[in-house]
Amino acid sequence: MEYWSKSIRLDGWDYRIPWFYFVTICTKDRCHYFGEIRDGIMGLSEQGCAAWYFWNEIPNHFDNVKLDEFVVMPNHVHGIIQILPDENGSHPVGMLHATCLQDININDRMSIISPKPGSLSTIIRSYKSAHTRWCNQKNYDFEWQSRFHDHIIRNYRALNNIRRYIKMNPEDWESDSQF
Repeated sequence: MEYWSKSIRLDGWDYRIPWFYFVTICTKDRCHYFGEIRDGIMGLSEQGCAAWYFWNEIPNHFDNVKLDEFVVMPNHVHGIIQILPDENGSHPVGMLHATCLQDININDRMSIISPKPGSLSTIIRSYKSAHTRWCNQKNYDFEWQSRFHDHIIRNYRALNNIRRYIKMNPEDWESDSQF
């Protein structure tokens, strides 16, 4: 029996669609690689500075991306990524159709579930890879959690609430039991 982990992405949503996405990427085992918070202010380690730097490099590698609010925390990063329409003002596809994956061969299945160029997953994979490669070159012990969390931002009110949450995250660190 083959085991496939279930995707945590929204079923049927094409993550190449021009939209705002709230992303959280955690370190493996929530290790505090990126620095520490004192009196509500995040002090970045060298690995934290690299996490900040590579995040801000994303638009240099993806023409369809605009960055919004972002913060590096001791063991995770929060950011808002806006995927933009292409130069014609369109996007590659609409909603994906549900597909039965049981009766197709492994190569076709992998093609269907693999991240598509310009998608949120491709952008995050590239970011995580660049940071990890830098850490390996510096001989730092470092690992990301294997997945990332995303939230499709539904409207401008939600966008502004999430921006505020990201900005306030260092100040709220002590009371945030999740991390």
